Amino acid sequence: MERNDFLANRLREVYLNGRWIANTNYKDQLLSVNREQAIKQVGDLNTIAALTFHINYYLEGILNVFNGGKLEISDKYSFDLPAIETDADWESLVHSLLNNAEKFANALAEMNDQLFDQVFVDEKYDTYLRNIQGVLEHSYYHLGQIVLIRKLILMPPVF
Repeated sequence: MERNDFLANRLREVYLNGRWIANTNYKDQLLSVNREQAIKQVGDLNTIAALTFHINYYLEGILNVFNGGKLEISDKYSFDLPAIETDADWESLVHSLLNNAEKFANALAEMNDQLFDQVFVDEKYDTYLRNIQGVLEHSYYHLGQIVLIRKLILMPPVF
């Protein structure tokens, strides 16, 4: 299997339809969360909505580079979630993440193999491959958090 297909499949696995590593994916988790659950604060943990925004922020920023644009994202803005005041706000955020995940996977599937070893934007960011691997690792990390936070929210109170 070529690297582009392998990486596209891994990305689809974590976001859209996979069960191999985490036995779940973003789509399964987020489509089963309502707005109230998404914005519910559990202790000092990030909310599910904040994590959804955060991971989507990076997908959008890197997709912009894949599409010939500049790298315009910054860690300091990656949790600047706009208010989720309606069900439509939450559904829009989830749809945006899933749509960007599909676009990202499609872009990976179309990538020329030589691009993976080229510098990503600037030498300080290493290669395309390293950044794509980072997106996958980052995605699984936050998916795990979402799963655990969801369980805490749905767990009956302990008396």
